[in-house]
Amino acid sequence: MGMGDSSATRRDFLAGRVLRDEIVAVGEAAGDAILGEADKPRREPTSGATVRLATSAMATDFAVILNEALPDDPRQPLRWASEALDLVHLLEDQMSVYRPHTELSQLNRVAASRPVTVEERLFELLCRAREIWRETDGCFEPTSGPLIALWRQCRKEVRLPTELELAERLVLVGMQHVDFRSLTLRVGSNERSPDSESQATDVTFDRAGVELNLGSIGKGYALDRAAEVLLEHELTEWLIQGGHSSVIARGGHNGLAGWPVGLRNPLLPQRRLGTILLRDQALATSGTAVQHFRFEGKRYGHIIDPRTGWPTDDMLSVTVLAPTAAEADALSTAFFVGGVELAKRYCSNHRSVSALLIPPPTGGQRLEPINIGVPNDILFWNDE
Repeated sequence: MGMGDSSATRRDFLAGRVLRDEIVAVGEAAGDAILGEADKPRREPTSGATVRLATSAMATDFAVILNEALPDDPRQPLRWASEALDLVHLLEDQMSVYRPHTELSQLNRVAASRPVTVEERLFELLCRAREIWRETDGCFEPTSGPLIALWRQCRKEVRLPTELELAERLVLVGMQHVDFRSLTLRVGSNERSPDSESQATDVTFDRAGVELNLGSIGKGYALDRAAEVLLEHELTEWLIQGGHSSVIARGGHNGLAGWPVGLRNPLLPQRRLGTILLRDQALATSGTAVQHFRFEGKRYGHIIDPRTGWPTDDMLSVTVLAPTAAEADALSTAFFVGGVELAKRYCSNHRSVSALLIPPPTGGQRLEPINIGVPNDILFWNDE
């Protein structure tokens, strides 16, 4: 488990002997979602000292951030934070498609030939992913793994995919190829043992080559599950960060009504565009400022439109606020692909979801964010 002081042992940390080495300002950069001091206008919120416990998982950094004012004995909150991060590793070992032994990898190998029983919480996540797929007209697509793999190969070979290669992958893409079955079974029927119930949660694919990839929702799901651990222990003020773009927050920070979360300028990634005061919500940002490649002078981002197989370039970045990190994670990708009209329609039908979309500037270099439902009292723009 990663810590600020690499020489400190896990036992030392949990015993509180290296707390001072772990106190950081919330202004520490976190990629597309940066925790930090807000800017001057409207007396934006400023961050205070925190205690931070971090680990590396899912090829990125996860961190639980607590207010510095811990109880007299800080070891319990830190143990719970450690427990939450340990769960992230367990979930990675269930959902990763890059480890052959995981439950999702095994599902992808055999679900085209027979039904595969899936752990209940993973089954629920897959069902939720299917719902979001339907509600976003396929702009969020959990079966886009073949397209992702093709573009990764092309990037290594410094070329573009052929139309034939795209067509071969597109016939494998679409949640309509995935069948879900949930049955309640009765077992143990005899005089001594009354009937009990068990749930059969099976998944099948209708053709070989289909695969599920939770890269656009799994990180958010891991944040939600980590948050459950802290809530079970009745911790009321914290922020959990997942990778460069996802956070979930509870309660306030430094006397504020929420936690300051900075938004990166998609044209000038080293600068912050604004700050959102996040409380009892999750936030996710999708953009291509970091992950992209160039071929023959044209820039290709890493977010692929699963309907066409080509990277989309109609947006610079999309930030979504939602009740859960899984939903925010999935929708930031969906809105990046589907654009303003999809975002407006979805947010109109789901009042608990809001979004900030930043399209490329039409004239000059001034960005003009499109605010869909984010309350002005939690949003602070950097006017520098």
